[in-house]
Amino acid sequence: MMFFLACHPSLANAFGFEDVVGKADELAGKSYAEPQPAPDFLQALEYSVYQGIRFKPEASLWRSGRSPFQVMMIPQGSFYAHAVKLHVIDSEGVKPVAYDKADFDYPTPELAKRIPADLGYAGFKLTFPFDGKNVQNQFLVFGGASYFRAIGKGQQFGLSGRGIAVDTGLPSGEEFPSFTEFWLERPAADSDTMVVYGLLDGPSLTGAYRFVIQPGESTRIRVTAELFFRDNIQQLGLAPLTSMFYYGENTLRPRGEWRPQVHDSDGLLVHDGKSGEWLWRPLINPSQLQLNFHEVGQLKGFGLMQRNQKFQQFQDSEARYDLRPSAWVQPVKDWGPGSVVLVEIPSNAETNDNVVTFWTPDEGVKEGENRRLEYELTVGGPAVSRHPSGRAIHTFVGDGNRTGGGNEVGAYRFIVDFQGKQLSALGPEDAVVSQVSGGKGVEIIEHFVEYIPATDVWRLSILAKPSEEEPLSLRGFLSLGSETLTETWTYSLPPATGLRAKSE
Repeated sequence: MMFFLACHPSLANAFGFEDVVGKADELAGKSYAEPQPAPDFLQALEYSVYQGIRFKPEASLWRSGRSPFQVMMIPQGSFYAHAVKLHVIDSEGVKPVAYDKADFDYPTPELAKRIPADLGYAGFKLTFPFDGKNVQNQFLVFGGASYFRAIGKGQQFGLSGRGIAVDTGLPSGEEFPSFTEFWLERPAADSDTMVVYGLLDGPSLTGAYRFVIQPGESTRIRVTAELFFRDNIQQLGLAPLTSMFYYGENTLRPRGEWRPQVHDSDGLLVHDGKSGEWLWRPLINPSQLQLNFHEVGQLKGFGLMQRNQKFQQFQDSEARYDLRPSAWVQPVKDWGPGSVVLVEIPSNAETNDNVVTFWTPDEGVKEGENRRLEYELTVGGPAVSRHPSGRAIHTFVGDGNRTGGGNEVGAYRFIVDFQGKQLSALGPEDAVVSQVSGGKGVEIIEHFVEYIPATDVWRLSILAKPSEEEPLSLRGFLSLGSETLTETWTYSLPPATGLRAKSE
């Protein structure tokens, strides 16, 4: 596949991934030292003031060259709490990118005066001419701990990737390793692919990373990582994705909110190659921290999706949640037995990233070990997963003891709408049936499926009741004879959701 070839063969001997691997290996043998923090006055800036610090486009790397790629710098401040070292790899070799405070416009002269001349950059943004040769569109940002954000053409930034997750969601507390150094390989003039190397450092591990990046309708990133462990890690999170879910069609709308939904992603999708199953798990905003482990026989892929793609589903002309991307992780080789973990954190605002998903291996990692992994990350519309079957496009949840819901005290009514090419070829006369099961203590009172011609969907309706003060876990899919027609919809609803009538 040409996408994964080096984008500038003449640079092959200048610097490469194994050079970063050597640095990570050497660093792992030393005690961890935190990066030098940004000055206190920059970390204390309100985010609105920080946003007033603007990088000048004319100062972009490679602006005067013929490469379609350019590089803009990120200033330190607010959430960006430390500098990273930046280098360029070109025909002349490897050279550092010198910091220049004059590369930025500042909201006030007073703030500009206080910026140290040797401050350093906090990260960088890559641009590419999606909309013509004279327009440079930002499509990938590396900044803050090990976070990076990407979009496809015509999208707006939403969810993030991360280099690694360490003990995310555990009572012991999460560790946040950071990228501390980057090497940017200058692409050839006619190349649509770029290579970035990164060095990661944290209390429990170090890492060497190579990102082979190809922007487009969907942006594709081939990630190779070599990890070196300074310490035992209880829960290692590989290929993590972070997103935001405040509320949606399957939750109550917070008091005073006028918008129908607010989220960057609306569900987790997992593909198990051993069973062939595609599993869909709509996201929620729980009242307390919630972890779900989805065991997979052979991981073929997982990702956070934004299936809601219509403006009227959000009605937000500023945030444009309808333009937020989906992201799909596909291992290059078998990662062995493990689980896709979903962490959902309570949030009372849309400004908090409260959803994390990652792969965790069954086999733990120990001090002194190292591990290499490769995967493809594709960011774009919800079709990035290449999901072949019927999919759940809507999930609605309500009280199971009211008109339209049922007459069972303590129960919930679930409505799941499935849609897909195979389903569209069927009609009301076809004997489509629902297959539904519940977790521990769940009583399935009824379930049935019907075709809804007004929206061309097959609607699964479930009335289910959990045991008292226990979570309600459900699985369901549609079939025709011995043929499975849809992905498996799965749901986990904790107690005290407020979805049932107050009179019970």
